[in-house]
Amino acid sequence: MTDQDLSVKVTRKDEESTTVLILLEEVLKNLRLNLLLWNPIQLMMHALTQGGNGLRDALGLWMVRVPIADTPRYRNRKGQVTTNTLAVCDRRLRFVYVLPGWEGSAGDSRILRDAISRPFGLKVPKECYYLCDNAYSNSEGFITPYKGVRYHLKEWGPGTRAPQTPQELFNLKHTKARNVIERAFAVLKMRWGILRSPSFYPIDIQTGLIIACFLLHNFIRTNLDVDPCEDSLNTQPDDGYGSDNDEPVAPTINAVLPTALWTKKRDDLAAAMWAERMLG
Repeated sequence: MTDQDLSVKVTRKDEESTTVLILLEEVLKNLRLNLLLWNPIQLMMHALTQGGNGLRDALGLWMVRVPIADTPRYRNRKGQVTTNTLAVCDRRLRFVYVLPGWEGSAGDSRILRDAISRPFGLKVPKECYYLCDNAYSNSEGFITPYKGVRYHLKEWGPGTRAPQTPQELFNLKHTKARNVIERAFAVLKMRWGILRSPSFYPIDIQTGLIIACFLLHNFIRTNLDVDPCEDSLNTQPDDGYGSDNDEPVAPTINAVLPTALWTKKRDDLAAAMWAERMLG
């Protein structure tokens, strides 16, 4: 490749970056956050026993390209260079909160604490909760499965034993309910190919692209009766509650700390599920 060819290639790439940036700014300007990020319906402590109508949160990992000096901060525990996005969705696969831009090396709990502490961050009304995986601590507002107990759906497939303890039953219901967030991320990545491979755009532009993908996803989920991307996953949408648009009036959680009270609440949930199963 000659110097002239290289110059043309760099110029073309710069032009593409400028075009993407302009289009990105237009998308973010015209898509109002307060309309496309849904407010979560408030669900009290008995929600999981009634079929898992809580909200779900998880981290999405997107492969990125960053300057060599920044690579260690963005390298995750699997050795990939990624950026982390904390996201929360409702039962209709719409995202109610998104926090992009964290380095791949950042731990899940650290990102969650950041989301909780921000002035306009993740708001969890008292006595309500999100369903999380074991990357987080079981704490006020965040219910995790029991450790050391069967959890993943593949462990409950055909030919496996039915739940033998309250903890196993709890984990089974938890993983079925929380599977919504896994499906939401799968639909999101299927819809937007730019999320499936690293791009050459600067990290701030990539972060903006991630936000735009989430917002456009919500717009599509809200305005289409049938989502072709979800159909491609060969999954069935959940029946259940949509989000309401009322602001929370209850006090919200401002710290993520394991507590004996919420350990007991998880135990109470498991005991209630087990008692209902025995009566049924």
